[in-house]
Amino acid sequence: MSSSSAVTAAATRARDASYALATATRERKDAALRAMAEALEEASDDVLRANDEDVTRAEQAGTPANIVDRLRLTPERVAGMAQGLRDVAALPDPVGEVVRGGTLANGLELRQVRVPFGVVGMIYEARPNVTADAAGICLKSGNAVLLRGSSSARRSNAAIVAALRDAVEGSGLPADAVQLVPGEGHDSVKELMRARGLVDVLIPRGGAGLIRSVVEESTVPVIETGVGNCHVYVDAAADLDQALAIVLNAKTQRTSVCNAAESLLVHADVAGAFLRRVIEALQEAGVTVHGDAAFASYDGVVAATDEDWDTEYLSLDISAAVVPDLDAAIAHVRAHSSAHSDAIVTTDQRAARRFVAEVDSAAVLVNASTRFTDGAEFGFGAEIGISTQKLHARGPMGLQEMTSTKYVVTGDGHVR
Repeated sequence: MSSSSAVTAAATRARDASYALATATRERKDAALRAMAEALEEASDDVLRANDEDVTRAEQAGTPANIVDRLRLTPERVAGMAQGLRDVAALPDPVGEVVRGGTLANGLELRQVRVPFGVVGMIYEARPNVTADAAGICLKSGNAVLLRGSSSARRSNAAIVAALRDAVEGSGLPADAVQLVPGEGHDSVKELMRARGLVDVLIPRGGAGLIRSVVEESTVPVIETGVGNCHVYVDAAADLDQALAIVLNAKTQRTSVCNAAESLLVHADVAGAFLRRVIEALQEAGVTVHGDAAFASYDGVVAATDEDWDTEYLSLDISAAVVPDLDAAIAHVRAHSSAHSDAIVTTDQRAARRFVAEVDSAAVLVNASTRFTDGAEFGFGAEIGISTQKLHARGPMGLQEMTSTKYVVTGDGHVR
C-alpha cells in the first residue's frame, strides 16, 4: 500500500472511531484515560529503551543539545506523562456543556452545546511527551487523533502509542481513536494535510519552519501554534530582587521550551543598579548575553545583531537591551515578540495595566515568570499546544479548545 493510501486508510479508521467517541460517556472516557496512564507506566521500560535508541541516533547525527533535551525521556518524564493522563481524567468533560441557551419569544428552546471536532491531526517535532498529551486530551474531548511526530522520535512514539492503543481498546473504545500516521517521508505529512473531509483540524507543534509549512500547504483547517520569542521587561519601579529571580527562572529553568524567556529589557533608570547583577547571575548559570551597547560594555557580553532580537534561541542565550521608558519597551515587544508570552516586573500598577493592555500576546504576565504559560500550570491538565493565533483558541489549549459547538433547537410543531 502506498504511503498516501495508507494515510487515507488511517484517517478513514479515525473517522469511524470518532463516531463512537462522540457518544461515549464521561465514565467510559475517564476509565480509558486511567487505563492509558497505567499502561504507560507498565510499558515504561519499553518506552525508555526505544527512546534511548532515538536519543543515541540524534546525538550521533550531531543534533543540537536543546533538541536532544526535548527528545529525551526519563523515568520521571514518563511518570509525568502518565500523571497528565490522570489529571485530564479528573477534569470536567466539555462535551455536552451548554455554552448558552434559553427560550425564544416563539417558544423554541435554543441551546448551544460543545461537541468534538471529530478527527484531529497532530504534526509535531521531537518531544514524545506530546504523543501522550495529545492522545489524552483528544480522547477526553471526544476526538480521534492522528499523530505524526518527527522521524527522530519514531521509536519512542511507536512504543507510547502501542501501550495507549491497547489500553483504549481494553476499555471498550476503538483502538483507532489513537493512531500514528503511517509512513516516514514528507509525502505522508502532505497527505495528512490534504485529508480534508476526513481530518477536521490540524495542529502543528514545533519550529517556525514546520508551522509555516503546515499553515501554507494544508487544505485542512489549522490551529496555529507559535514559536516563543518571549520577553521579560524590568520596569523602573521593579523590585530588583524579584526581577532577578524572575529573569533567571524564565531563562534557565528549562531552555528548550517555547515559554522560556529569550529577550530581556531593562528600564534605563534601574540599569545602573541591575545590569551587573543580572549579567553576572546569567553568566554564572551559563547564559550568553547578546546585548546592546549598554549591556555590551560589561565583560563577557556579546554585541547583539539585528537577528538576535527576533531569535528563539531555545538554549542558554538571551538578547538584552536597555530602554529609556515604558513606551520604548512596549514598542520593542511589539516589533520583536512572537506574541506568545511577555512579562513585566513592576510595583507600578499603572505601568502594569498599560503593559497588559498594549502588549498583544497570548499571555501577558505581571511579576511572574514566562514559564507559567503552560496548560498544566494554568490548571487545564496536559495541554495540546499553545496557540498564538486569534481565532477560536489562544494560549494554552486544553479540553474546551478541542471542541466546537452546535445549536440544538427544540420545538413543539413550530413552523416558520
